[in-house]
Amino acid sequence: MHYLGIFIVRSVSFRCSVDYAKRSLYCAVNAIFAKVSRLASEEVILQLVVQKCVPVVLYGLEVCALPTRTLQAVDFTMNHVLMKLFKT
Repeated sequence: MHYLGIFIVRSVSFRCSVDYAKRSLYCAVNAIFAKVSRLASEEVILQLVVQKCVPVVLYGLEVCALPTRTLQAVDFTMNHVLMKLFKT
């Protein structure tokens, strides 16, 4: 079920899905990379990602008690974005 930007998963206990948020983050980051096309410095791109893309993945996560595995998935997503930015 989708409610106020949060996907609630059917389960025995209350759970939220972060898959849509991760997909939206990748879309937003790729849009920034496409527009800037690697002409701006890494600091400018990092600032754009922090200001425009990180709120996409963090929206509504504070209302959900996320298990450790889900937090690790969000952390991996952010690390993957930074690895792509710094070409590592």
